[in-house]
Amino acid sequence: MGSSKYGDYGQLFWAMFKTGVLGFGGGPSVIPLIRHEAVKTYNWIDNDEFGEILALANALPGPIATKMAAYLGYRKRGTLGATVAVLSHILPSALAMIALMSVVQYLSGSQIVQGMIAGVIPVVAVMLGVMAYEFGEKAIKGLGAKLGIVLFVAAFALLQLLDVHDAIVIALFLAYGAFHFKIVRKLRERKQPKETSGG
Repeated sequence: MGSSKYGDYGQLFWAMFKTGVLGFGGGPSVIPLIRHEAVKTYNWIDNDEFGEILALANALPGPIATKMAAYLGYRKRGTLGATVAVLSHILPSALAMIALMSVVQYLSGSQIVQGMIAGVIPVVAVMLGVMAYEFGEKAIKGLGAKLGIVLFVAAFALLQLLDVHDAIVIALFLAYGAFHFKIVRKLRERKQPKETSGG
């Protein structure tokens, strides 16, 4: 029992340490790394639960990667687990940033550093794209192709054309999702009597 407990803390530390150190470009770019650790490497949660937690984390204020780390740690080992996960995620990069700030400033104009950054950006873009595709595929399966496309267009219009805040859009879609299956069931119940009477 004890070894299992310490094993959980070790996994939390190592998984969140890696996501904190290897994450590049802010919170959203770290999410595929956290998903890989939580879903594929350690099987703490499945893809569906990860998607739900990601949606909730997006709707709440604060850095998304830190919220995800806190949730995973709390789910495994309560408050202490959450503390271990968050500190493992933020401390290494924070300490490295403080220690190397002067070096970064000195090298910021270097063509080598700019080339390294330019080389990493496509990798991050592909990781985010793959994750978005997988979530989109699940949404189409759950909602159906027509409704999935309609909601995608609605989200795009709200976010890009009307410039509605991300959290508001997420809250709206979460609210709809809470009643989606009830609405679908009622629509089917209305269709069935019409089809019966028509037949």
